[in-house]
Amino acid sequence: MTTHRTSKRRLAAGTAVVLAVMLTATACGGDNKKDDKTAASGGGFNAGIGKIANASDKKGGELKFVGTQEADSWDPQRGYYGFMWDFARYYTRQLVSYKAAPGEQSTDLEPDLATAKAEISDGGKTYKYTLKDNVTWEDGSPVTAQDVKYGIERTWAQDVISGGPVYLMQVLDPKTEYPGPYKDTAPDKLGLKAIETPDAKTIIFKLPAPNGDFEQMLAMPAASPVKQDKDTAAKYGLKPFSNGPYKIDSYEPNKSMKLSRNTNWKPESDTIRKALPDSISVTFMANSDDMDKRLMNGEFDLDINATGIGQAARATALKDHKNNLDNGQTGFIRYAVFPQTVAPFDNIECRKAVIYAADHKSLQTARGGPQAGGDIAPNMLPLGIKGSDAKYDPYGVLTNDGKPDVEKAKAALKACGKEGGFKTTIAVRNNKPVEVATAVSLQNALKQVGIDAQVEQFDGAQTSGIIGSPKVVKEKGYGIIIMGWGADFPTGQGFAQPLVDGRFILQSGNNNFSELNDPVINGLFDKAIAETDPVKAGDIYKQMNQKVSEAAVYLPFVYDKTITWRSTRLTNAYTSDAYNGRYDYASLGVSK
Repeated sequence: MTTHRTSKRRLAAGTAVVLAVMLTATACGGDNKKDDKTAASGGGFNAGIGKIANASDKKGGELKFVGTQEADSWDPQRGYYGFMWDFARYYTRQLVSYKAAPGEQSTDLEPDLATAKAEISDGGKTYKYTLKDNVTWEDGSPVTAQDVKYGIERTWAQDVISGGPVYLMQVLDPKTEYPGPYKDTAPDKLGLKAIETPDAKTIIFKLPAPNGDFEQMLAMPAASPVKQDKDTAAKYGLKPFSNGPYKIDSYEPNKSMKLSRNTNWKPESDTIRKALPDSISVTFMANSDDMDKRLMNGEFDLDINATGIGQAARATALKDHKNNLDNGQTGFIRYAVFPQTVAPFDNIECRKAVIYAADHKSLQTARGGPQAGGDIAPNMLPLGIKGSDAKYDPYGVLTNDGKPDVEKAKAALKACGKEGGFKTTIAVRNNKPVEVATAVSLQNALKQVGIDAQVEQFDGAQTSGIIGSPKVVKEKGYGIIIMGWGADFPTGQGFAQPLVDGRFILQSGNNNFSELNDPVINGLFDKAIAETDPVKAGDIYKQMNQKVSEAAVYLPFVYDKTITWRSTRLTNAYTSDAYNGRYDYASLGVSK
């Protein structure tokens, strides 16, 4: 998941230490006046990290979202932004979904439309589900197994509704033989043969090969049912037909959206969504500083994008409104990566020289410090994913307190035949000021050991065609690329495979920028993916992560964190690892 997606999904653990001293705020979202009732009800700094802030089952009121970034699409098969995946649960349901609980518990899967998690057979290649009773569309008609199948099949229509995740295509139809529902001319009209629907309540998936993360993929909005006679193809994102607790009443792109209760949603069929507000509104505005001010004035309840309080308002928020803030991890890692096709980074010792020379404290500061930037990351597997180990420190970053190890950097330079240093170029997106700041920090640190790194900014909107093109990277001599990544689903496959599996190297839209293609690492992915026990798979991903560190193709900066606003009237607010440290939107309510 690239960074704009956890504007996707990427999942990190909500383990931040809650401060003993809590500041309080007024009901409008606060002017720092004491409000014992608010504090007692769960308000306070980090009250939504690892537990529920202002727990309440009270129904009613309007939940008010605001944001500066519109969704890529509200079509469940087309959307890929992380906040869209979280918000889409208001109007979509899946066979399985994530548990409504804080922190690590949130990554557990539970049945949603289905009566239970899958019956798995045939060595992990067959998944069978039975749909619950009383699952209905907004018009009162039942949700059928055929609706689920049709919704999934829409993903194959990449020429009409492109942009969404394609995991289900890759797993169910690796040869891409099915043309999609809009081009299916087969006389039997049975659609994708890998999905069988013997009756309205039964759906069976036949995988060509086992994949232990298949149910994770079925928890994505891309696996949501779509009623065929309500499908408007490319226009579906303007008004998706709801089978969740809310329906979309109005939507003006880049301006606003309003949702009201879906009166045909049956709460007894849904153990995941609380459906507390009577209505939900979303307002989009261009100016992030203005948005932060209006949040602090109590006009809105939270930022739908969950990108965190901006630099201009951060000091005021921390000083005067600390009771309304949560400082949690997002599940993203921010890092530098070394393309091995660009000399001298084809030599592992030259790569190690940069890793040792980097000033991790300075990089952390450039990203906003420990609170707004995140904790220094010693390796490339984020917290909250089985197999991660925050103490695994192969280059001594933590033991050296984030300071450069100049002696080891110089020794590595000598070992790679560049004792006097070398020249290279750092590529960084021009629309990400904090990434430019980290590039400058790295540039300054590398000077201390004789490495002359020029910072070159490129058009962030053209990322996939510039750094995503191995050919362009080599031609431009980009030896170091600044980037960030979050998991599409909370496993080693969902986070790391696009970054380090050599079979995922693409000629356009590439994310394996280092072009790492190690048969051992690739094989570990195969082994972990075939493993249905998530704990055993996590042990394999731990080995994979160690092999990636040994290859010295990544320089991780931080496990990303944000300072997130929640209004005083917001109830049931907790950060969810399953949604990249955002609040679990489907559980939120308002007190008045």
